[in-house]
Amino acid sequence: MFLPIGDTPNPSGTPVVTYFLIGLNVVIFALITLPLSGQAPDLNNPLLLDYLGILGVDEGIPPEVILEHISAYDLIVFEYGFRPAAASALTLFSAMFLHAGFMHLFGNMLFLWIYGDNVEHRLGRGRFLIAYLATGIASTLFFSLFTLGSQIPMIGASGAISGVLGLYFIWFKRNQIKVFIFFFPFIMTTVMIPARFVLGFYLIVDNLLPFMMTTSGGGGVAHGAHIGGFLAGTALAVGLDRIPGWRKVQKIRKTPVDESPQQRRAEADLTPAQIIAGHLRASDYAGAAQHYFSLESANERLSLNSDVVLAIGEYLLGNRAYEEAQTLFRRFISERPNDREIDRAFLGAGKAMIHQPRHITSAYQYFLSAIETARSKNLEDEARLHLRGIERLGE
Repeated sequence: MFLPIGDTPNPSGTPVVTYFLIGLNVVIFALITLPLSGQAPDLNNPLLLDYLGILGVDEGIPPEVILEHISAYDLIVFEYGFRPAAASALTLFSAMFLHAGFMHLFGNMLFLWIYGDNVEHRLGRGRFLIAYLATGIASTLFFSLFTLGSQIPMIGASGAISGVLGLYFIWFKRNQIKVFIFFFPFIMTTVMIPARFVLGFYLIVDNLLPFMMTTSGGGGVAHGAHIGGFLAGTALAVGLDRIPGWRKVQKIRKTPVDESPQQRRAEADLTPAQIIAGHLRASDYAGAAQHYFSLESANERLSLNSDVVLAIGEYLLGNRAYEEAQTLFRRFISERPNDREIDRAFLGAGKAMIHQPRHITSAYQYFLSAIETARSKNLEDEARLHLRGIERLGE
């Protein structure tokens, strides 16, 4: 058995919404699931006939036999769980807070406790709650595409939590997950495993492979919902990463370049690389940055010398244009993964993020990458200094 039991590093502060969601799920389980699971259903409940029909009473199974195995909670699940064939806006939300049993609840809340705090810190409380509910809805709708005619209710927080895992997968790839390995009596130990290995295993082995091996998109476990939630979370993380920088870049692009008519004529026959190099020679870093962000294709950006791009990024850092600097360094990392100057880009991205409170835990990832790729002792020492600062914040 492999069981995640913690992660590192963790942000400072209390993840209020994460704890609220855990508490709400536990309270619903304690006040509704537990007591009603031991109660017989109300024979006057109009839902009972529909429920019995779906279970096969119309096919000759005696109602008495089925009633012996039905509880009042089964009717709650039937009413408030999400049934693709009888979908409603209410059950899209209510299904997220119902669980089939203690182990179902425990597993979901354990994952939310491990992964929720970092994601909540990055998003902020309100946006985290919205992201949790939105990815939960997305996971349910994705699952229902494969079971459109099903009357079997789907319940549980795992779709929404898979959305949290997808966000974590993008933003905290260098975090370490503490995993308990239990093969009694031979092995009982804990090991630290990179987050992307753990989450990749969860997505592929625990969900994608079982999903592909079934004919209905899932079985007792809604693997399709887990996959849908995870994909929704990764898409949301990528989108949220791009939006702030995209807005800044669009604003820069719309700002007219402060150049004389003579300069414009002189630049008419020059390549973007030559234009930007000219601005840098004249110590016009603002003009160089504006021209850089006007480049719309990766090929145009790749025509620039690495030192030129990094010099613009470092200028932006020095002028506290942190979102623009973050966009530039992240583009550099994405477009030039094998560049010999990649260590400077990782360090720059970390320094841009560390000045944005919601991005501090993500900055940690970039400083680790800077250390791994460092070509100089000074750069490695600077990255380690920032890491220690982040670690002290979490103490």
